[in-house]
Amino acid sequence: MQTRVIGDRTVSAIGLGGMPMSIAGRPDRARCLRTVAASLDAGVTLVDTADAYSLDDSDVGHNEELVAEALRAWGGDTDSVLVATKGGHVRTPEGGWALDGRPEHLRAAAQASARRLGVEAIGLYQLHRPDPEVPLADSLGAIAGLLDAGTIRLAGVSNLDPDQIRLAQDVLGGRLASVQNQYSPSFRSSRPELDLCTELGVAFLPWSPLGGISSARELGGTHAAFAEVAAEHEASPQQVCLAWMLATSPVVVPIPGSSRPKSARASAAAADLELSAAQLARLDAA
Repeated sequence: MQTRVIGDRTVSAIGLGGMPMSIAGRPDRARCLRTVAASLDAGVTLVDTADAYSLDDSDVGHNEELVAEALRAWGGDTDSVLVATKGGHVRTPEGGWALDGRPEHLRAAAQASARRLGVEAIGLYQLHRPDPEVPLADSLGAIAGLLDAGTIRLAGVSNLDPDQIRLAQDVLGGRLASVQNQYSPSFRSSRPELDLCTELGVAFLPWSPLGGISSARELGGTHAAFAEVAAEHEASPQQVCLAWMLATSPVVVPIPGSSRPKSARASAAAADLELSAAQLARLDAA
């Protein structure tokens, strides 16, 4: 499998997004554990999670605990696996989403995430989303403090625009390791952020790279070029999509969500799919 670099860590070019295993409609825990194991067995060494990947505020940390359990049960070298988690999003009693970017919340959330993951220091910790009620520099300052204190080893951000990314790089003293923004064939408005990450040498982690949980299966129908190229490779449109993303920039590390072992293995296999220049041009124009 291809590899990419996040901070000082070398990881698989495609990661595993854990959200579908913990939100509404999630499968049973046994299948989730098999899904993580299947991904790791396929060579994936980046697992993305967040404390807010849960049903509601009574279930906070569900996905982090699941990932930690899966890693403990897996028989491979877990030292090679980078677990990326996030803080700053919170769940409501009704299962909604809210924001809390206060420095005191982020510090407490990171410590709680470390406990759930069973680690002394979190491999990669990212501000999940800016809180409009809190100055972004204050939230970023808390992330920088966690980095200085050794609570986290690498720092990242999520859902930021180019100016905010530059601010993050400044507040973190040049130590910004990753940016996690939405990006897919149907959602290309984050291309400026991707291009900036390429310029800065910062990893860009597209979330919902296949268009989201409800749209991933329809990708080939929505974007015919992906289905056409898939037929030429005897692959799936979803695999072609991930390979297309990897060809976009050497800093791109897609993190498709999976809740079944079969889909986890299929996503990992996309890292070895080579597309021609002509095929990439067709996909870019789709």
